[in-house]
Amino acid sequence: MHDHAPAAGGIRSASSRRLLAISLSLTATVMVVQVVGAILTGSLALLADAAHMFTDASALVIALIAATVAARPADDRRTFGYQRAEVFGALINAVILIALATWVAVEGIGRLVNPGEVEVAGGLMLVVAVVGLFANAISMWLLSRAQRTSINVRGAYLEVMGDLIGSAAVIVAAIVILLTGWMPADAIASLFIAAMILPRAITLLREVFSVLAESAPKGTAVSDIRTHLLGYAGVIGVHDVHVWQLTRGAPVFTAHVSVDPQLLADGRSTQLLSDMQACLADHFDVAHSTFQIEPAEQSDCEPHHA
Repeated sequence: MHDHAPAAGGIRSASSRRLLAISLSLTATVMVVQVVGAILTGSLALLADAAHMFTDASALVIALIAATVAARPADDRRTFGYQRAEVFGALINAVILIALATWVAVEGIGRLVNPGEVEVAGGLMLVVAVVGLFANAISMWLLSRAQRTSINVRGAYLEVMGDLIGSAAVIVAAIVILLTGWMPADAIASLFIAAMILPRAITLLREVFSVLAESAPKGTAVSDIRTHLLGYAGVIGVHDVHVWQLTRGAPVFTAHVSVDPQLLADGRSTQLLSDMQACLADHFDVAHSTFQIEPAEQSDCEPHHA
């Protein structure tokens, strides 16, 4: 279910591709700053956050490509168009996140086990982390509206959110180092970043697999849709119901509707079809619905659950 309130103006109302491009510019810029800062400070946490930013930059490039491909019109071979490209883009993003979490965890544990003579410049580390925090906050704000309707943009949004939390962890570690000189705080912040990345990646993977498995969209109750359709005068039964989604925010619905033969004889089937499609669009946010209307006596089965 989505909010049908008119979208407010402003930059957040721009196309997904433009928003992703702006976020990519911010992410790439801050990534370079963090890499330089990590080299100068010797901070593993800052380097981990920079690596996460690099992953985000790569993910945003993938998201941009996927969004561009998804915008291509349908043709005789791909009758639903290329919207599923967004899902594959999100899948790649999730895999990258898991690989990143593993790398950060290994490096963090290694530094805790063998700390050596590690010296981290807490002051510069703090400055760079604050820059990253503000940049990520801006990117999250830009993507917050579009991520509600695009699984592809949502993948990028989740990664930017992770970066923001990661930057906050680096800030805390930098403050601890500045106040106490306790260097393991840097490695602990790195492990925190790794632990934070993994659940987000798993959540995104679950959503991707749900789409690819053609499961009913989360929050869509098939029984409620069937009840609505059975409420129309002349409708006897609803069967062979299928609900799935091409990508996040693009559900598809098909069903066979058994009707009183008199309804067909009176020429009311066209109006019924229009009413049912409007019902799904208005009440269930299903813009693409297909119905097969058939006289009740020709239905080869009683109404049943899909």
